[in-house]
Amino acid sequence: MKKIYLLIVSLIFATGLHAQSGPQLYNMSFDHWSKKKAQWCPWEQNGPQTWDTANKGLSILGKNGALPEDEKVAVKGPGKRAAKVQSMNVVWAFAAGALYTGDFVRIVNFSGAELAMGVPFTARPKSLDGYYWYTPGKINHAKAPYEDMMGKTDVGQIEVILADWDSPQTVCTNTGQFIDVENDPHIIGRGNLYLTKDSKGYVKFSLPIEYRSDRTPKYVVITTASSRYGSHFTGADGSVLYLDEFEFVY
Repeated sequence: MKKIYLLIVSLIFATGLHAQSGPQLYNMSFDHWSKKKAQWCPWEQNGPQTWDTANKGLSILGKNGALPEDEKVAVKGPGKRAAKVQSMNVVWAFAAGALYTGDFVRIVNFSGAELAMGVPFTARPKSLDGYYWYTPGKINHAKAPYEDMMGKTDVGQIEVILADWDSPQTVCTNTGQFIDVENDPHIIGRGNLYLTKDSKGYVKFSLPIEYRSDRTPKYVVITTASSRYGSHFTGADGSVLYLDEFEFVY
């Protein structure tokens, strides 16, 4: 009987039927939020600041591009919340809703932002899984080189990058300084999902991570946006992306 049991256990591991655990990031469930005056923050009071948003800048105007959602949640239960990410026009420019791992550094010239993208992470997950609910609008803000997007349906995005940078990466929307996802030699793995239509409710997704190297990562960037081209000031007022229960699968 013992031999049969050991054989069954061996088969389970060999076929991947046994759920293998691995490191996760803080608040991938998006249950934990706190508030600083008008600014919603995706962490508990005095908790680790793994995730950030553009709310530090937007809240000056009484607006938040990302905030907790108590009703539209993928998994219900006591204390369960989701993240609501929304695009909007503000006084100086169009602003896509965004939730990402890293830090919002500062507003630049009242028309963009500087970000520090990435948090320490050394594992190699197979995929990023979770739930999204996307409701896009028709693009009514467009800047070069995306003027031809006017009137088209907005596009959302969920992306994960694993890299062996020595520090978080600086992004500045005003100067066009972004992570070069195609050519950066430090990028070890990447998964990307474009959301191109109204999902009519929550969709369970599994985003495979394609590895380019067998090196060990040092940082992970997860970015989510209600308007894919928002960093180029292009998108639709009112595009909304709900996010819930993210996890790395190994």
